[in-house]
Parts: sequence; structure tokens; C-alpha cells
Amino acid sequence: MAQTKNLTLQRQKWANRLFILCALAALLTALLALVILIGDIFVTGLPRLNLDFLTSYPSRKAHKAGILSALVGTLYMIGLTTLIAFPLGVGAAIHLEEFAKESRFGRIVEINIANLAGVPSIIYGLLGLQIFVRAFQFDRSLLSGAMTMALLILPIIIIASREALRAVPHSIREGSYALGASPWQTVYHQVLPIALPGMLTGTILALSRAIGEAAPLMMMGALTYIAFLPDGLFSPFTVLPIQIFNWVSRPQQDFSINAAAGIIVLLVMLISMNMIAILLRNKFQKRTV
Repeated sequence: MAQTKNLTLQRQKWANRLFILCALAALLTALLALVILIGDIFVTGLPRLNLDFLTSYPSRKAHKAGILSALVGTLYMIGLTTLIAFPLGVGAAIHLEEFAKESRFGRIVEINIANLAGVPSIIYGLLGLQIFVRAFQFDRSLLSGAMTMALLILPIIIIASREALRAVPHSIREGSYALGASPWQTVYHQVLPIALPGMLTGTILALSRAIGEAAPLMMMGALTYIAFLPDGLFSPFTVLPIQIFNWVSRPQQDFSINAAAGIIVLLVMLISMNMIAILLRNKFQKRTV
């Protein structure tokens, strides 16, 4: 009996070791493929990356084409999306977590928010096309694109903000109530400053997803070739993912080099946003400690 038990334990140990080895092998394979892919992009795109590339408009000639309109359109898009999504997402999270009462309607809302976070992005593009472009008659403008992307990341911001609020100890709320503060004063002065680093981190990570999305904007009609900068909320626009897709789809090899250079710029923007998220989180955590 003891020998059988020891044999079973040994088999379990070997099975666990084999599982760990397989997981490490899969992880290393994925990392190696990623390193090779990024290395190939940098080797191909770095020679094309210069000031003229960043300050030139798109062109039918690859050696003259640049990303100025797409870069500025991306910055406008992310800024406007943040102004729309962050207040709505944080406000909804505060209401659901701090003020909303337990009810069937509230549970339905929570389930729908969780489900919306997993909806494919192209569905949001169809929604933006039908509502903002056609129903509200905003046309295929920067405002329509920003509102579509705000819908895309809004569930993610709400979920991240609620998790940040839940991480605040209940003793802080109880202590504030004991000193005579109202629920809103407790949330504004005590809970929100502590939860803000997590909210900002979740928001910036959601924006990192939005900055790389092309399908929703293509579905609602964002242009692939623009030789001017947006001059208002209702101006036509393009963004880096769409410009990169346009270059990749062309058969000429020189446009593939432009696409690689555009991918490098997009990666730099994504890394910068993640660094900003880390710096903001550390800064606000120091204030609340």
C-alpha cells in the first residue's frame, strides 16, 4: 500500500515537472517569435525613420510618403477619446460601486458591462456607423471616431475603476462616516484619491488597446489617404493603424518599409503610454501613503 502511494506521488511529481517544462517551452517559443518579429520590423523600418517621414503627408510615391496626418489624427483621437471615456467610466464605476443599491436591474447592468468588454471591436465599428455617422449625422468625422472608440474602451475602464474602488479598505469609509462626512464627501476626499492610481492605470491600458485598433474606424469610414490635418471635431481623419494597413496592402516593397517604420512609431507611442501609467500610479501612491 505504501509502495503504491509512493509510486503515485512520484508520478504526480513527474507530471508536474513535465507540465512546467511544457509551459516554459511554450513561453520561450512565443517570446522568441516575438523578438524575431520585432527585430525584423526594426531592421526594416529604422533606415526609413527620420524627420521627413514624421513631418510629411502620405504620398503615392513611397520615398516621399510620411505619417504626419496619421500621427496627428491618432493624437487627436486618443485625446478626445480620453475626454469622453474617462469621466463616464469613472462616474459609472463610482455610482455602481458606492451608491447603487442591490437590485435585479443593477445585476443585469453589471453582467452586460462584463459582456461588452469581450465584444469584438468590429461590432463597435458597426454601432458607431449606425448611431454617430447616420443617426446623429456626425458624418465620418473625428468626433464620430472618438465616440466609437470611447464605447469600445468604456467597459474596460468601468471594470478597472470598480476593482480599484473595491481595493480601498472599508475601514476608511467607516472612519469617514464616523466623523460626520456624507457618502459623497467620503468618496471624493477619501476613497477616490486612493483608488485613482488603479483607475488611471486601467484607463491608459484601455487607451493602449484603442490606439492599435483599425477595424472599428474602418467600418465607420475613416479615410486611408489624407493629405491634410484635422481642423475641427467634424473634420475627416486617419490614424496610424489604418495608414499602416494601407501601406502593407500595397504590393510595392518600399511601402512595406514605410509600414515597418510606422509600426515602430506606434510601438513607441504604446510604450510611452504604459510608462506614463506606471509613473502616474507611483506618483499618486506616494501621495496617499
